[in-house]
Amino acid sequence: MFDVLYLCFGGVAWTVVAFKTRAWLRDRGNADLGLTCVMSAGVATVFVFSAPGVYRWFDRLTGVSNLSMVFLYSSVVVFAAGAFVLLLRWSGGTGAEGRARVRTRSRTAVTAVALAWAVAVTCFVVGRPDDVEHPRDLSTAYAGSPGVMTFLVLYLAIFGTSLAGLGALCPRYAGRLGASWLARGLRVLAAGCRLGLAYCACKLIGLVLSWAGYEAPWLSNGVAPLSASVAALLVLAGLALPAAGPRAYAWRRMRRLHPLWKDVTAQAPEMTAGGPVWGGRWPFAGLQWRADRQMAQIRDVQRGIRRYVEADTVDIARERGRAVVADERQLAAVAEAAALRRGLENRAIGLVPVLGAESVVVTAEEEERAGERSGTSREQRSTVLPGGPPLGTPAELVAEYEHLARVADVYYSPLTDTVLTELRQRSAMRRH
Repeated sequence: MFDVLYLCFGGVAWTVVAFKTRAWLRDRGNADLGLTCVMSAGVATVFVFSAPGVYRWFDRLTGVSNLSMVFLYSSVVVFAAGAFVLLLRWSGGTGAEGRARVRTRSRTAVTAVALAWAVAVTCFVVGRPDDVEHPRDLSTAYAGSPGVMTFLVLYLAIFGTSLAGLGALCPRYAGRLGASWLARGLRVLAAGCRLGLAYCACKLIGLVLSWAGYEAPWLSNGVAPLSASVAALLVLAGLALPAAGPRAYAWRRMRRLHPLWKDVTAQAPEMTAGGPVWGGRWPFAGLQWRADRQMAQIRDVQRGIRRYVEADTVDIARERGRAVVADERQLAAVAEAAALRRGLENRAIGLVPVLGAESVVVTAEEEERAGERSGTSREQRSTVLPGGPPLGTPAELVAEYEHLARVADVYYSPLTDTVLTELRQRSAMRRH
């Protein structure tokens, strides 16, 4: 069971490493991204070598028992060294003098970690008394070996120090970034570091109890590995979230808006002349660009059909909707869906109203802001947005998406159908 579990985690971790490495190869000047690649690779290696089957296979291959533990802990030390350098980069200041200071301190930190770990490995080699494999109980099996205990203490000191520093700095930086995926990733990373400190504490307490003659295998071999595994998952998630979060959000945007986009652009094929938004050789490539382009094409269609929409369409939709819809945002979505469908319908038959709409884009938030700026009444504000709100900050993009998603939800709703039926009947009466 442990083999399957840890190898699955390792596969996911190496997938994250592959994506981060690919991103770093495109932006090699981004040293922070390069460091996170190294740290992610350390976590991924830990998962792979934590599988007892891999542990024993590697030892049989090399002919040295428990060498896998040295390799596993060395991967953790690589992560710790990357964390030290990352801490120095984040807190070293700016400018040429600051960068020079960071380089000097980083070399010193990496050298100190390398020397301490060389001493630890030497102690392990000297203090290993037998050739029995101990993939899950090394600390309790060698409690009486000073060399192995020195190896473990140095490992926990290096790892715990890096976790304490990273866990303290990440929340401070996250607080400066606002509601962003990077901030969320830093907070998850900090949570992983704190849980990793719990692992170090469990191991140290277990060692002290062993030295005192009170064995606590449940703590060293049960609670500690479990907390380490969960901590590693949190650290990996924290490192991956800044890149994976926006992609997942963009994918969700595309999936939710795709029916509306498909229906709208099918009746305005000139808007997709540059190629399809949906599809491609790799479905996860350029998700953010494709999602933004999808939204932009919907807005382009809306701008192109304004003259086909009767000027009072939005007002009629609001009047009919107010009787059954209390939420202003939902009411704005119904009005926009009705105007969009009406414009496409009139365009298809070549019907151009005498008085066309100034806009078919209606959002509750934009109407309120526009009304406050211009002092217009609620009735006048129904068409004050000629072409739709501009896409600006990430918060504005999120609001734009949420509004369009609501439009997609009510595009074929009974209320929208009722408004369109009334408009069709009125047009028929005017023609006759």
